[in-house]
Amino acid sequence: MSANSTAGPADTRRTTSATAAASGPVETAAPRRGLPRGLAWLVWRRHRTLLRTGLLVTVVGCALFAYQRIGVMDFLHTKGSSPGADGRLLTDFQSNFGPMFNSDTQYLQFLPFVVGVFLGAPLIAGEQERGTIRLVTTQSVSRGRWIAATLGLPLAVAVLCTTLLSAAFTWLWSPAHELVMSGDWLQSGAFESTGPIPVAKTVFLTACGIALGMLIKRVVPAMAATAVFAAATSVIWSEKVRDHLGTLRSVTYPYDGGGPDLPPSSVRIDDWVSTADGKLYGFGTCVNGDTTACRAKLGIVNRVTQYFDYAQMPGMQWLGAGILLALAAVVLALVVWRAHRRPL
Repeated sequence: MSANSTAGPADTRRTTSATAAASGPVETAAPRRGLPRGLAWLVWRRHRTLLRTGLLVTVVGCALFAYQRIGVMDFLHTKGSSPGADGRLLTDFQSNFGPMFNSDTQYLQFLPFVVGVFLGAPLIAGEQERGTIRLVTTQSVSRGRWIAATLGLPLAVAVLCTTLLSAAFTWLWSPAHELVMSGDWLQSGAFESTGPIPVAKTVFLTACGIALGMLIKRVVPAMAATAVFAAATSVIWSEKVRDHLGTLRSVTYPYDGGGPDLPPSSVRIDDWVSTADGKLYGFGTCVNGDTTACRAKLGIVNRVTQYFDYAQMPGMQWLGAGILLALAAVVLALVVWRAHRRPL
């Protein structure tokens, strides 16, 4: 009989144990790494259609702006970028690219509204309306972790998308800014479509949509309330805020002299008439009747034009963005506080 055939049960157990030790415990094998799990994954699953749509729109928008830039740069290299005194270059540029830039700026101005209404408002209101928020928060998940994941991922995607779109459009607009909308960078939509403003507006309106949704607890009414709030915010921004983000500059010239010599790409805001010591009167002062006697009585000898210089644009944008982001931070802080302190 061979040595192998005479091995006893003890030898067999030792051999089996050695083999198991060499191969390692099967039960403690590292789990396969795949899709993210936990709250972030749950939030992504809840809103994956909207988030994927946002990412797709961003890719398409950036590609479109890059394609449009090819035509713009070809025009500028061929004909120049500074409008001449006769206005022919400006007219030619507007006929070729005016509608394109008008559509682009409208799209980027409308984007924060869409994100606030369709992403911000339903974010928490949808969970409240379906009752899933109570199911999640009664599991082994704290409210702090839940609110961080619920707010963090969608806001991060919104910031990423608007940052890329704003950067791409700024890249398109900047070389031709003297020709786009006749060089009006303040009131034509370029101010709200370039730099940090689209990102800040998106974060602010999304935060307000989240807050309104948490208070109303119904998706459709929350979306309607956010839409009304966004429209009101747009009016207030245009009428009361934007033109006060910078200090107006003035140029004074004789009443009967030629027009004001403004720096290139300046935006003309207002016109006045003034006395020699700088006292301002409305532009329509002394335009009826005996205008010469009227001006002599008031001492009007000059005209004054107030404007914003193109060099002021970045500072005004960052100041406006800072205000919007500060307000958004306050709103989000209130959302987090309410999520911790009040029943959901």
